Amino acid sequence: MTRTVYVNGEFVPETEAKVSIFDRGFLMADAVYEVTSVLDGKLVDYAGHAKRLERSLKELDMTLPVTLDELLEIHRELVKLNDLEEGGIYLQVTRGSAGDRDFIWPDPETTKASLVLFTQSKPGNAMSEKAKAGYKIITVPDIRWHRRDIKTVQLLYPSMAKMMAKKAGVDDAWLVEDGLVTEGTSNNAYIVKDGKIITRALSNDILHGITRASVLKFAKEAQMEVEERSFSVEEAKAADEAFITSAGAYVTPIIEIDGEAVGAGASGPVALRLREIYIDEMRKAAI
Repeated sequence: MTRTVYVNGEFVPETEAKVSIFDRGFLMADAVYEVTSVLDGKLVDYAGHAKRLERSLKELDMTLPVTLDELLEIHRELVKLNDLEEGGIYLQVTRGSAGDRDFIWPDPETTKASLVLFTQSKPGNAMSEKAKAGYKIITVPDIRWHRRDIKTVQLLYPSMAKMMAKKAGVDDAWLVEDGLVTEGTSNNAYIVKDGKIITRALSNDILHGITRASVLKFAKEAQMEVEERSFSVEEAKAADEAFITSAGAYVTPIIEIDGEAVGAGASGPVALRLREIYIDEMRKAAI
């Protein structure tokens, strides 16, 4: 089945979708993105994603070429046109095309930003047995730029880290700077020790995860203790549990780091409970 995608004001078959070769997203990675999960044909945590998108755009002096109300309707129309029940919607805003390549940003008054969206169907993602069983990961140096709080499309190094993990025969990687875990390749990182959930505090060093915010809110509501601070690789390996959160992975346990079992080497009760709570609450709140 050919997907219907959105490209700069039009819903078109994916085979007919086109952007300029001079688009700055293509030439300079001058673009930001969001991925909103879809459950039961509804958008999960959409308000949070829209707010973060606005922040990313503001940090890069970019503009959204449609209103937020229009953007929501584009999402809903894509869900409808593609009969999407479970999966996600990828959104990308670029600074557009001024008709040639130049390091200097084009004038936003004369060069309109580009907006594209498409769906990705992932049936059974919420009930994934692999996710509930937990991931094995490796750790790699974090050599990205220091504005990781902006959700840009500069994803070459995270892609390289994921390939390192694949070559090592594991599921993913955690990025490490000065001996401390920053985050996963495409997710936020957590450990659990003596019942306490520990995760790095928000700063320019990590992405301000939308799923992260919801999961920590639900954890506190469930009377779980949360501490926002950095932790080392050694501390993670000695933890009782570890897990990640993201729009696509929800809450997924980590059972092995660099070949060493975390806790019992199996999905822990805190991570599994948070995954259950998050999915249940998101089904209720999705729009």
